[in-house]
Amino acid sequence: MIARRYYITGIVQGVGFRYFVKRKADLYGIAGWVRNLPDGRVEVFAQGDPEVLNEFEKELWKGPSLARVDNIESHEESPSLNTHIFEIRFW
Repeated sequence: MIARRYYITGIVQGVGFRYFVKRKADLYGIAGWVRNLPDGRVEVFAQGDPEVLNEFEKELWKGPSLARVDNIESHEESPSLNTHIFEIRFW
């Protein structure tokens, strides 16, 4: 298992992006969380098998229909032993 943190820029707030990410994470069996950042980006922490996270990242680039993804920064992280589900964070 590996973990990655993503910072997504573009038109990604106010378009259902967090809910899209949660649906995709649940579909792929990924644990972690997603939240909006004050600067307009969306932050995602995701952990799972490397192949699954690669497919998940492809979905992040697509986003929901009203979104426009301009860039995704991806950073390797240490997996969290306390993270077993995927949730939307509102802080």
